[in-house]
Amino acid sequence: MRLVHLSDLHLGIRQFQRQTPAGMNQREADVAGVFARVVDKVIALAPDIVAIAGDVFHSVRPPNPAILHAFHQLSRLRHALPETVVVIVAGNHDSPRAVETGCILRLFIPLGVHVVDTEPKRLAFPERGLSILAIPDVPGHKPSFDIDPAARYNVLVGHLNMPGAFPDVGYEEPAAVNIAPEDIRYEDWSYCAFGHRHSFFQLAPNAYYSGAMEYTGSNIWGEKREEDKSIKGKCLIEFDLDTRKRTIHKIEPSRELFDLPPIDARGRTASEIDAQIRQHVGKVRGGIEGKIVRQVVNNIAAHVARDLDHKQLRELRHAALQYQLDTRRPESLRSLPLSGGGSRRPSLQELVRDRLRAIPLEPDIDREALVDLGLRYLAEAEAREGSPGAPPVEIDG
Repeated sequence: MRLVHLSDLHLGIRQFQRQTPAGMNQREADVAGVFARVVDKVIALAPDIVAIAGDVFHSVRPPNPAILHAFHQLSRLRHALPETVVVIVAGNHDSPRAVETGCILRLFIPLGVHVVDTEPKRLAFPERGLSILAIPDVPGHKPSFDIDPAARYNVLVGHLNMPGAFPDVGYEEPAAVNIAPEDIRYEDWSYCAFGHRHSFFQLAPNAYYSGAMEYTGSNIWGEKREEDKSIKGKCLIEFDLDTRKRTIHKIEPSRELFDLPPIDARGRTASEIDAQIRQHVGKVRGGIEGKIVRQVVNNIAAHVARDLDHKQLRELRHAALQYQLDTRRPESLRSLPLSGGGSRRPSLQELVRDRLRAIPLEPDIDREALVDLGLRYLAEAEAREGSPGAPPVEIDG
């Protein structure tokens, strides 16, 4: 009995403000293409079970092309493998929080796909000696991790979070179902297929987060750093429930990601930083055209950032699918003291600015543009209230 496990497809995601010649968001098209290749791979493997552990779509109301693409690919899978059990649990991105709103995943039920979207459910296949406990990411249901003692094979498929169970990649997306790793006795199960975490992670020899199908999370650079230390990329997992043999099948991304070496701007002029940016870009194999690239510049003062070669930056952004220049202020200016001799209390503008420079962002968002926009909104709000805001107050020792 062989199982294939994948999760976090995020079909319909739109990023980076680039379009295909047909008018589709380029990143949406990238992810759709990867899913079609994944279905090709699953059909070639011809497993007995396909477990999709949530977040099929990026939103509860995905764009129509994403719905049609998912329906077509799952139809193709069911036609090619009519005897294969296909199970999908709803993830947090699939699950509407309003009770009167139906889950989009139910569209796949007529295809013969087992969709579990409202509460934990045990699916029984006695003719196969198989029992599947499916746990969607919906609030209000405390799952019980009990196996079916009458089944030869017990499989757990869940979209859930395990706080503290794995390394911090810089941002942890909230989930409705949060459990402790010790809540599950992995040795009781034939296999545990989890979704929600976008990086591959092994919890036990038979329990895994397969990771996302593509780089679609809120912190893709944290994902990539972690993956560079393990399997180096995205994958789907094939697992033999009889022999407990695991096989990792790599999923080739639609395009490459490059997190360039960080630049320390301390003591450097804008022209020196410009030269280092050119040097780092020049070392990207094959150039940056069509790729997703980030350059972090640490300890850069605001006046130096303003003097960077913006013509060069525009050219880089035009060449890459996404070129993100992430400029970060000197550490000494990020955490101003609130009190003490000779120090001052930071103004509201400084607090807003520093907060916007610290929060995690989607990779297609220009941090400095966001900071400027936030400060402008703050100024407009203060003007409407008739108060320009209190100036910084010097505190005497």
